[in-house]
Amino acid sequence: MPTLSELSEREILALAIATEEEDGHIYADYAHMLQEKYPDSAALFREMAEEENVHRRQLIDLYHERFGPHVLLVRRQDILGFPRRKSAWQMKNRNISAIRAQAEVMEQQAAQFYRKAASLSRDAGIRKLLGDLASIEERHRHEAAQLENRLVTEDVQAREDEIGRRDFLLRIVQPGLVGLMDGSVSTLAPVFAAAFATHDAFSAFQVGLAASVGAAISMGLAEALADDGKLSGRGSSLARGVLCGAMTFAGGIFHTLPFLVPDFHLAFTLAVIVVAVELFLISWIRWKYQDTPFSISLVQVVLGGALVFGAGVLIGSS
Repeated sequence: MPTLSELSEREILALAIATEEEDGHIYADYAHMLQEKYPDSAALFREMAEEENVHRRQLIDLYHERFGPHVLLVRRQDILGFPRRKSAWQMKNRNISAIRAQAEVMEQQAAQFYRKAASLSRDAGIRKLLGDLASIEERHRHEAAQLENRLVTEDVQAREDEIGRRDFLLRIVQPGLVGLMDGSVSTLAPVFAAAFATHDAFSAFQVGLAASVGAAISMGLAEALADDGKLSGRGSSLARGVLCGAMTFAGGIFHTLPFLVPDFHLAFTLAVIVVAVELFLISWIRWKYQDTPFSISLVQVVLGGALVFGAGVLIGSS
């Protein structure tokens, strides 16, 4: 695979044309993807796509003048070290700020790459061409910033950030928190019931592991099958199911692992400490992302955990 410095002027210009065409297509895809929820940012990307098309036409005119009408097919993936692009579909689950940042990275990477290649070239013609391309990409970056300042005002950005925050809550926080709460609380009863019934740490670990795995499968399936995400806007049911199941398992296994310690009393003490940490973490997440007052959240979560814990101890001691 050749490097940029090994290409001829003609090949470099053909590569620039293909790059501008691809970037323009990506920006147009961003605009289409964002139109429904983020119309102002969609307008920004439509203008950026048009700018890329203008520059592509300018490069084609230059190519035609220098080398004739036939444009060689030279793609970025054929050149060693050339920056790759993420298509719109690869960014569909990212928030609006990440998508804007990706657009800036696209322009910055291209400018840096051309500038570096120009500094390594000893051919005056290639050096000038690469320098011109670097200037074009750097200008794109400034133009994008100007367009964003004009189209995406503070009010618009605040509104779009709130939409992104709500999507994050629905797609990530909610299924993850449900799983963590279920795994941390529901498995308390079987784990501590087994501990008090047998006074054997490893037996309690086996019960806790089984309960964690069973709860993870159950919660994962329940989350995935309850809502396909099409009407609620909560995203992929598979992704939510996997996330919910994983967090359920994590919530159950954390206070089960201490029972790998052979000494039963030490294992029990460590497990109680881990449970306290888990309940505190759940309360913090509810306060952080669901606007629940921390004191109220802590009381609610600790009360629920205490009831389940007490039930396990009573059943195991009977």
